[in-house]
Amino acid sequence: MFRFAHPELLYLLIIIPLLIVFYVVARIRKKKAIAEFGSPELLSTLMPLQSYKRETLKFILVLIALFFVILGVAGPQFGSKLQQVKKEGVELIIALDVSNSMMAQDIKPSRLDAAKQAISRMVEKLSDDKVGLIVFAGDAYVQLPITTDYSSAKLFLSGINTDIVPIQGTAIGTAIDLAAKSFTPDTEASKAIIVITDGENHQDDAIAAAKAAREKGIYVHTIGMGLAQGGPIPEKGNPGQYMRDGSGNPIISKLDEETLKEIAKAGEGIFVRASNSNVGLNTLLDEIDRMDKTLLEERVFSDYAEKYQYFLIMALIFVLLDFMVLGRKNKNFLKINIFGSETKSVETNR
Repeated sequence: MFRFAHPELLYLLIIIPLLIVFYVVARIRKKKAIAEFGSPELLSTLMPLQSYKRETLKFILVLIALFFVILGVAGPQFGSKLQQVKKEGVELIIALDVSNSMMAQDIKPSRLDAAKQAISRMVEKLSDDKVGLIVFAGDAYVQLPITTDYSSAKLFLSGINTDIVPIQGTAIGTAIDLAAKSFTPDTEASKAIIVITDGENHQDDAIAAAKAAREKGIYVHTIGMGLAQGGPIPEKGNPGQYMRDGSGNPIISKLDEETLKEIAKAGEGIFVRASNSNVGLNTLLDEIDRMDKTLLEERVFSDYAEKYQYFLIMALIFVLLDFMVLGRKNKNFLKINIFGSETKSVETNR
C-alpha cells in the first residue's frame, strides 16, 4: 500500500510545467535575440563552447530533482503492517463542585480555579486510563462521558464555571450516584470517583451514596477545597463585593472536613485537604496508580513506513549530476583530433 502523509503538498508539482513553459519561452526569445545579431551559423563559429543541448540537460536534471523533493516533503509512506495495541488502565470519574461557595478565594486564585488547574495537570499525566467529568451543585450533570480523549477533557474543563448548573446547593450524593452510573458498562476495569468540593450544604445522603458505590466495586475519594478559616464568597458581577446574609454580614464559607472524611471512609478511599501549594490530586493519582490495571481497549491498525528519505536522496543525486554537467563544451575536448583532421574534429564538436 502507498500513501502520502501530506498529500496537499503535491499541488506544488504544478511548478514543474510552469518552469517548462518559462524555459521554452526563454529559449525562443534567446534564439530571436541571437538572430538579430547575424547568421546563427556564423555566430556558432564565434561561440564554439556554446551548447544548447547541455543547457537543456541541466534544466531537465533540475526539474527531476525538484520533482523528487516535492514527493519527499509530501511524506511518502509505503506498505503497511498490522499492529495490535493494548491499553491497560483504570476508569476515573471526577465530580467537581461548581456551587457559588467554590468561588471563595481562601484557595488562590479561587477554590474552583485551583481545582480546574489541578485537574488539567492530572489529565496531562494520564496515559492509558479513562477519565470522565461530572459537575454538580444542587444537581449533577455529566460534563464529559468517560473517555481516553484527554484533549477533549481539557477542553470541556476550561468551560466550567458556577453558572453551568442552574440549581445551587451541594448535592454530593447525587453526584456520586450519577458518577457510579457513568462508568463503562459490563467492564471489569478498576473504577474510582474523585469528589472535589468544599463539602458545604450537602443536601442528600452522600455517605450512603459512597457506600452504594463501593458495593459496586467503585472507590470514592474526596478532596476538600478550602482552608480552616474559610473565606467570603464574591458576588457575581460586583468586583470587591461579597455575598451577605439576612443581617448584612458577609457569608463565610468553610470547609466541611468531617463530612468529606466520612464520605471517603464509606467509599474506602482517601481524603485529601487542599492548600494553596497543593490541591492533592497528585496524592490521589499515586493511589490510583496502585490500583489493578485491566485491559480497557484493544485496537489493530495499519502502520505505514516512512520512505521520504529515498526521494530526497534521489533529488540530491540529480542535483549533483547537474553540478557535474558543464553548461558549455569543454575546450580541451575541441583539441582532440579523432579522425586525423583538425577541421573535422572541430565540426564534430559543434
